[in-house]
Amino acid sequence: MAAAALTREGGEDAFRRLFRFYRQRDASDLRGVVDFSAPGGQVFRSQLSISSVSDQDAYRAGLRPVSQWKAYGLSGYPGFIFIPNPFLPGCQRHWVKQCLKLYPEKPNVCNLDLHMAPEKTTDLWGQSKEQLRRKGSSKWEPRSLLEKLRWVTLGYHYNWDSKKYSANHHTPFPSDLAFLSEQVAAACGFRGFQAQAGILNYYHFDSSLGIHVDESELDHSRPLLSFSFGQSSIFLLGGLKREEAPTAMFMHSGDIMVMSGFSRLLYHAVPRVLPNPEGTALPSCLDQAPSSDLPVGSVIEHSSEEDWQVCAKYLQSSRINMTVRQVLAEGQKFPEEYGTNGKGQAPPEDSHHENCKAKRHKPNTV
Repeated sequence: MAAAALTREGGEDAFRRLFRFYRQRDASDLRGVVDFSAPGGQVFRSQLSISSVSDQDAYRAGLRPVSQWKAYGLSGYPGFIFIPNPFLPGCQRHWVKQCLKLYPEKPNVCNLDLHMAPEKTTDLWGQSKEQLRRKGSSKWEPRSLLEKLRWVTLGYHYNWDSKKYSANHHTPFPSDLAFLSEQVAAACGFRGFQAQAGILNYYHFDSSLGIHVDESELDHSRPLLSFSFGQSSIFLLGGLKREEAPTAMFMHSGDIMVMSGFSRLLYHAVPRVLPNPEGTALPSCLDQAPSSDLPVGSVIEHSSEEDWQVCAKYLQSSRINMTVRQVLAEGQKFPEEYGTNGKGQAPPEDSHHENCKAKRHKPNTV
C-alpha cells in the first residue's frame, strides 16, 4: 500500500509526499483514507454538549436536534471533532444558494474583484445563471463567472499578501451563517463563539488546497469551523510540523469539522476533490427541498426550483467549503500595525487558502 508506506516514512516534509500521492487523479489506493460513515481504528465517538443547544435553535439553523448527531474524534488529534451531516433534509440547499447567490455580492470580497472592474462583479449570479442552466457536459465550454469564483471573504476580510485581518477592512458578517456557526460551536462546548470572519472556497475536480496552518486569527482559543457541500474530497490533517505525516479522511456533503485546542494550529490540506461516492451526479442528501413548515425564526429560506436547478448544475462538478473563525477574543482589539492594511490582495501562487491547482499558475488569472 503506497499511502501506508509514505505515512511510515516520515522525515522531511512527509506531508507533501502524501499530498502529492493523493493529488494524483489516478491514485486508486484509498484504503488508508478514514471514512467516518464506517468508523473504526483510530476513530472514536466524541461527546457533545446536548443541553447547550435547544432543539428549537437547532431547527432554526436547519440542523437536527444535537441528541441525534454523531460526533467523532481521532486518536492523536485532541480537539478535532468530525460531525457527519447533521443537517435536516433539504437544508443544505440554503447554504449552497447563499454561497453562490448572496455571499459573493458586495460588500463581500471575492477573487474576481482583484482583476475585474467593480461593475463586472456586482451580480455574478445574474450573469451566470443562464449560462449554467444551459451548460452541457463538454469541458471546452467557457466557464461562467460563478465557475471562475475561487474564494469569498466575509466579516473581517483576510489579506492574502500580509496574511492578516485588519480593523479597517470589515463588513457585516451574514447573520444566518453566524447563527449556524454559534449553534455548532455551542454543541461542541464553545458557548459564546462569535463568527467574525469567513473564507469560502469553491473547488472543482481539478482543484486542491495547499498545505497550511490557520494562524492569522488573534484568538486561537476558539475553534475553526468547516462546512462542506456538494462533491466529496480528501482532507489531510497533520501535525505541528510538516515533517509529521498526516491522516487522510473523506469529507462528504453536509459534513462539519471542528478544529480546536491542540488541533487548532495543525497543518492541513485538501489534495483532491472526488465524485460523490454514491455514483450519482449529486449526493442524495441534496435531493430533497426543505420542509414547507420551517419553524418561526428559521434562518433557512426556501429556494425557488429555478434557483436550485442552477445550484445543482454547478455542484455536479464542484464542492463548496465554508470556514468560519473568531478573530478576536472578547474585548480584544487589533494592534496598531494590523489597522494599516487596506483591500485584501490576491493570494500568491503557493497560497495556503486559494484552491491551488497542481500546475503552476498566476494568481491574477480567472
